[in-house]
Amino acid sequence: MPSLLKPLLAVFLLALPAAARAGTVTIKGSDTMVILGQRWAEAFMKKNPAIKVQVTGGGSGVGLAALQNGTTDIAMSSREMKKAEADKLKARYKAPPAQRSVAKDGVTFYVHQGNPVGALTTEQLMKIYVGDISNWKQVGGADAPIVAYSRENSSGTYVFVKDMVLDGEDFAPAIQTLPGTAAVVNAVSKEKNSLGYGGAAYAEGVKELKVKKGNEDIAPSADNIKSGKYPLARDLFFYLRAEPTGDLKTFIDFALSPEGQAIVTQVGYFPVK
Repeated sequence: MPSLLKPLLAVFLLALPAAARAGTVTIKGSDTMVILGQRWAEAFMKKNPAIKVQVTGGGSGVGLAALQNGTTDIAMSSREMKKAEADKLKARYKAPPAQRSVAKDGVTFYVHQGNPVGALTTEQLMKIYVGDISNWKQVGGADAPIVAYSRENSSGTYVFVKDMVLDGEDFAPAIQTLPGTAAVVNAVSKEKNSLGYGGAAYAEGVKELKVKKGNEDIAPSADNIKSGKYPLARDLFFYLRAEPTGDLKTFIDFALSPEGQAIVTQVGYFPVK
C-alpha cells in the first residue's frame, strides 16, 4: 500500500461506525446495566473467542447519543428511547432503530439500615425529591433532616424517576447528585439520614424501601417485579440502529438464551424469559 494512503485509511476506519468493524461488538450506556453487560461479554467471548465485546457505562443518555453518532453498536438503556431520539436515528440511518428488552428491574429506594421507615408512597417520594418534605418525621421517621441523593441527568434511572415518581417535575436544588448507582448505595450505607435510588441489583449494605400502594406495602421482590405488581418495575433495553445481523445478532441471541438469562439472575436482575 502506498505510504500516503495509510494515514487516509486510518482516518477512514476511525470514522466508520463501530458496527462496520467485523469481529468487534461495542456496547455503551446505562450504568445500571454495565455489570450485567460485562458478565454477558465475558461469558460470550469464552464461547466465541473470535468476537471481541467491549462494554462501557456512562449512562443511558450517553449510550443513546453514541448510537446516534455511530460510536457504539449497542446502547444499553434503563429507560425507553424517546420518540425524538428514535426519529433522529431513523432520519440518519434510514431505518427504524431496533429495541430488545433483555432484563427486568425495579427502581428501588434505599435508606440506611438503621432507618425505621419501611415503606413510602410514590407521592411521599415525589414530595421529598421536589423539596416539599425535608424531615423524616413528616413520613413517620425520626426528627432528622432527609439527605437525599440522585443520579446525573444522563442516567436512564434519573429520567425514569423524574417521569414515574416526580411526574415530570424538577428535582429540588438541595438534592445531591452522584455519579452512578454504586456511589449512591455507598453514600446511603454511610449516612444514617439518607435516601437514594437505583437498580435492585445494587442494594447491598442498605435497606430497601417498599412502595406503599393503598393498604399494601409492595417490596421490589422478584415475583412483584416480574408480574409488574411493583409500581416501579421496568425493562432494561438494548437499542441498535437497525435489526441486528452477524456478530450483533449472535451476541444478542446469547444474552436472551437460557445461559444469558441465568446471568441476569446471577447479577441480581430478573429474566425476561
